[in-house]
Amino acid sequence: MKTLIMSLIAVVSFQFSFAQENKTTTVAPTYTAAEQEVIQLSKQKWQWMSDKDITKLEPLFDNKSKFVHMSGTWKKDEELDIIKTGRIWYKNAKVHDVAVEIFGKTAVLWNRITLEAIVRGSEVVTEFTVTETYQKQGKDWKLLALTFSSVRDTHQIQK
Repeated sequence: MKTLIMSLIAVVSFQFSFAQENKTTTVAPTYTAAEQEVIQLSKQKWQWMSDKDITKLEPLFDNKSKFVHMSGTWKKDEELDIIKTGRIWYKNAKVHDVAVEIFGKTAVLWNRITLEAIVRGSEVVTEFTVTETYQKQGKDWKLLALTFSSVRDTHQIQK
């Protein structure tokens, strides 16, 4: 009996020690300067959308960019008009997770967000994973595509 109890204590101690070691060795991803630049640009974009700042969004959106929402897909001019007129007012995008990968001159960024918005006069709060695709054109990043995917609030982006 004494041997059994000592064995159980040893197993529990080992498992606790292993769990604590794994907790402390988990490291947040480090991003390159280019990845950090895209992450910052995405954050600015959410603020500009909230502010309805078309003058800053217009040069960010590539002329051929597309936007996929729950209610449809449209191009740059319509997205800018939707923001300008307030048909969709992106009041606040609370970003929970961000992951970004760069492939040559193309960057793909994933945000897990809680979006507070006014849509056709109704206030809504929705959990999304937003996929943003950017391309380096000269010195600037241009947004090529932005897609909203509805997800559960427990969804996490793998980094």
